[in-house]
Amino acid sequence: MIILIKLIIAHFIGDFLLQPNSWVAEKEKRKAKSGKLYLHILIHGLLVLFLLWNFKYWFLVLLLILSHGIIDTIKLYAQKECNKSRWFFIDQGLHIVSILLVWLLFYDQEFDFTLWYEDRYIFVYAAAILFLTIVSAIIVRELMFKWSKNFNVDNDESLINAGKYIGMLERLFVFVFVVTGNWEGIGFLLAAKSVFRFGDLKEAKDRKLTEYILIGTLISYGIAIISGMLTIELIEHFE
Repeated sequence: MIILIKLIIAHFIGDFLLQPNSWVAEKEKRKAKSGKLYLHILIHGLLVLFLLWNFKYWFLVLLLILSHGIIDTIKLYAQKECNKSRWFFIDQGLHIVSILLVWLLFYDQEFDFTLWYEDRYIFVYAAAILFLTIVSAIIVRELMFKWSKNFNVDNDESLINAGKYIGMLERLFVFVFVVTGNWEGIGFLLAAKSVFRFGDLKEAKDRKLTEYILIGTLISYGIAIISGMLTIELIEHFE
């Protein structure tokens, strides 16, 4: 199981943390002719090698590089401006499926853990934190895109990317409350957010804005709660 978690961490880092928006824009413009596409795929391979820390598994790395490249190329040619959000989820779903298939292919092999062997919990929490911050921020943005375009996101009175970082902190707080068993903290956090948001909603007098904030909050909290419960299950599995 720890191998699967490492492969997912490599995917999160390579696809979200180490892929600037400028690379995404160039890939969408030049498609298979973009050098950033191949650099992006190479980074994925290097990340997997680093996390597994053994060149003996070069074939596993090669399979992941090939599958990632094929999936990304299909997405670049298939997506249009009107269906980018849909293709984001299709692309990520295919990547996760390919990772699962490669992991199952090598499941029965003995892996030589020479890097952080005793610290399995580190990888579980690292995967959760990456997902709750960088990955979930994009997931929530894509899920809310069809509604967010109806609002003025370039409000001069708002701090740059404030909503994004508030969402990250919010999910991390909920995650900590879940894994530590302090479920009442989630209610306190939700109440505090409602108090701070009351002024905005009162001034806006906009039912759509209220529904938008409510949907975003429920999605964000749901992601954090499920992530926390899954983390608890994984930790118990390794004990």
